[in-house]
Amino acid sequence: MLGNYSSATEFFLLGFPGSQEVRRILFATFFLLYAVTVMGNVVFIITVCVDKCLQSPMYFFLGHLCVLEILITSTAVPFMLWGLLLPSTQIMSLTACAAQLYLYLSLGTSELALMGVMAVDCYVAVCNPLRYDIIMNSSTCIWVIIVSWVLGFLSEIWPVYATFQLTFCKSSVLDHFYCDRGQLLKVSCEDTLFTEFILFLMAVFIIIVSLIPTIVSYTYIISTILKIPSASGWRKSFSTCASHFTCVVIGYGSCLFFYMKPKQTQAAEYNQIVSLLVLVVTPFLNPFIFTLRNDKFIQAFGDGMKHCYQLLKN
Repeated sequence: MLGNYSSATEFFLLGFPGSQEVRRILFATFFLLYAVTVMGNVVFIITVCVDKCLQSPMYFFLGHLCVLEILITSTAVPFMLWGLLLPSTQIMSLTACAAQLYLYLSLGTSELALMGVMAVDCYVAVCNPLRYDIIMNSSTCIWVIIVSWVLGFLSEIWPVYATFQLTFCKSSVLDHFYCDRGQLLKVSCEDTLFTEFILFLMAVFIIIVSLIPTIVSYTYIISTILKIPSASGWRKSFSTCASHFTCVVIGYGSCLFFYMKPKQTQAAEYNQIVSLLVLVVTPFLNPFIFTLRNDKFIQAFGDGMKHCYQLLKN
């Protein structure tokens, strides 16, 4: 029966509704956020690489988190911006759609794995400070980064493959600004209930597995901090984990809203709002979260700017 259907070979993305003036305002807003996101993360990465005072596991992991943030937002935002300028060009081939979805999901999964690793790093720093350099040595850090990336890219092969084994014959129009899986399932002419349920279970499994080390680590961290008698000791311990904890709350909060729902074909408006949170707002906020309350980084960045000024002056 399905053999009589012709599956779509390309999709037209509706993007954002509204007049040309509204589209220009949205373009200017999202372009500014995207530019600040990329520049902020790049500045953080360069500062960490150049300054010897920041050569520690915490900044090593934060640097990789910045790389992931740049890549995640770049999977969809440039195409979205182009579509806001020229709506008629929002056409994506089936192959490009699969590639975009795979990269977005894989990078997002790698980021969740990395946040779990960073939680363990915070635990070791607070609860076992004397053994920190031995446990979190350079070899261990490199290996956990490699494992995080590999797990992210391997875990999303089957979900994306299963999605694109469906036949898309209801429509070639996706009511979204990027190749959203929920919209793909919506335009499929097959019964996607079982596929949606399996994808939901996989999303739950990935999020819970990456969240377990975070929950366990912070349980021990809070228990250790509460035993510290001095207020200055409390502040120092909390500052060690403050940036990571804020990223965890924002990152996992977005995932819970976006992925952990049995019905993937959610309302397009809901998916677009949460997608903007994941692809635009969170990557924009993270560089500020990493730096604003990080005295060590601010000092290193200030020293770097002074050095650049001296070089330009001479």
